[in-house]
Amino acid sequence: MRISGKVALVTGSARGIGRSIAEAFSAEGAIVVVNDVGNDAGARETLAAITSSGGSGTVEMFDVSDAAGVDAGVKNILAAHGRIDILVNNAGITRDNLLLRMSEEEFDAVIRVNLKGTYLLTKTVTRHMMKQRSGKVVNISSVVGMMGNAGQSNYAAAKAGIIGFTKAAARELAARNITVNAIAPGFIRTAMTAGLPEAVQKSFLAQIPLGRFAEPKEVAELALFLASDASSYITGQVIGLNGGMYM
Repeated sequence: MRISGKVALVTGSARGIGRSIAEAFSAEGAIVVVNDVGNDAGARETLAAITSSGGSGTVEMFDVSDAAGVDAGVKNILAAHGRIDILVNNAGITRDNLLLRMSEEEFDAVIRVNLKGTYLLTKTVTRHMMKQRSGKVVNISSVVGMMGNAGQSNYAAAKAGIIGFTKAAARELAARNITVNAIAPGFIRTAMTAGLPEAVQKSFLAQIPLGRFAEPKEVAELALFLASDASSYITGQVIGLNGGMYM
């Protein structure tokens, strides 16, 4: 087992990519802390999937964009488990709109959750990782942060910001044996993409040389690699997982 005994906090893990990452980490021996906000039932389902497969974990619900909530949540995790070895900043939202129609509220909400949330969790958790002199941070960016996408200027800005943040944090934390890397997924087969009209799905597929959407477990496998000792000499990197959509 690649991360046996490690304590891993996965934000936004009540469903989708986050749930797949949580389950993959548990299968490799990690104690997984499931986090989400406003979806307690989904978080409990993720934990149930982990425990029914013989794994262990807990649920810690808090809003990643709220500094007080983050501080309290991390304190609870440390009280329960004593340490945090792996942080996956996966929580995110979309509020899509064309730039000229996008409200300030739509822009701010996406920046607050996706980018500020990554900053708050990384700052709070790595303070404890520094004392441990070890840790793995995996940030979930997006192909949109690298190539842009019409109707998603807020999301693209947030995900591009995560890329810059990843590189800066990696430089600051390397001396304490903490690696910080990012995954930039393309289109992933989730409930959200499954709900797109067939014509829209076909237009997206036409842009992907491999001719298919990725499965959430493929993102999870990459996150697992970056969270394991196999990636001990990799930091400050952004790895695209997009089927060749952006090279």
